[in-house]
Amino acid sequence: MTTGYVYHSSFLGHELRGHPENSRRLTAILETLEKHGMWELLSPIAAVPISQTRLERVHEGRYVDLVRRIAERGGGNLDMDTYISPGSYTAALMAAGGLVEAARAILDGEARNAFALVRPPGHHALRSRGMGFCLFNNVAVAARYLVAERGLERVAIVDFDVHHGNGTQEQFEADPAVLYVSSHQYPYYPGTGDWGETGTPAGLAHLINIPLSSAIGDTGFARIMEEIVAPALRRFRPEFILVSAGYDAHWDDPLASMRLSVTGYARIARVLKQVADELCEGKLVFTLEGGYHLQALSYSVLNTFGVLLGQPDSAIVDPLGPSPYREHGVEEIISRARRIHQL
Repeated sequence: MTTGYVYHSSFLGHELRGHPENSRRLTAILETLEKHGMWELLSPIAAVPISQTRLERVHEGRYVDLVRRIAERGGGNLDMDTYISPGSYTAALMAAGGLVEAARAILDGEARNAFALVRPPGHHALRSRGMGFCLFNNVAVAARYLVAERGLERVAIVDFDVHHGNGTQEQFEADPAVLYVSSHQYPYYPGTGDWGETGTPAGLAHLINIPLSSAIGDTGFARIMEEIVAPALRRFRPEFILVSAGYDAHWDDPLASMRLSVTGYARIARVLKQVADELCEGKLVFTLEGGYHLQALSYSVLNTFGVLLGQPDSAIVDPLGPSPYREHGVEEIISRARRIHQL
């Protein structure tokens, strides 16, 4: 078995000229993977449209129908940030379905791990509305599939997008079968994900939010992954790990003010792979969320694939280099997380 990937041309059909979440994000990734000979090392996993039954485990039927109708009439906006173009409904169905197929392929022994190169992204999408560039919550759909159809009892979602995944949190705040761990800039869009958001009583200890000030970089994120995220995963002992992979905490990303590098992202992926290998036989799927500096995004994805394939640190390619800015320490963050979550 090797590392799988999901891609479909329909993902380029979700498009609005001038919007930061546009098809160029994905074509830049495809070009970088081609340039560095990555495609020949990977195994394709075919995307299929998500079924209505699977989608409605996560979203209200009337909201799904609204997205379809807006796309059919030529497009429009759900809010000032979130657009629907004529191709958006098809793309969103394929994105959610593609991530489910990636999870299925791993459980069925067709791939060891995978990365779903899908768009539109999903982790802000609430049950009854889209927001934050997101239409359907791809990672939530995949987690529901794993529990409802494949009988898994413990699924973990790790979200390192610079924005908190409020839609994913809404889905699982009372569900003890799913652990949601999010590191994100705070206070920042969408304004959720503070320390006290640990879940309703039934889901207590299954939401772990790690709100960060700006200027956390490679050293800080490495410590957060090793001293908060990894211990939380080991305590939960997931049977499968899903990752909402947003690359917008890069030091040169235009939409945030964190200080991660491409190399720092590769190290995050390495920690998650090591924990997945240790706890759940390597069952690990990344899915694309944010990231708006095209070179930082595409090379972060390239190196994530390298990590999933088992390539060493010496294979990391980082054309942008380390952050030129001083980063803040995370000692207080780690101490607080340990205290609140008894890690």
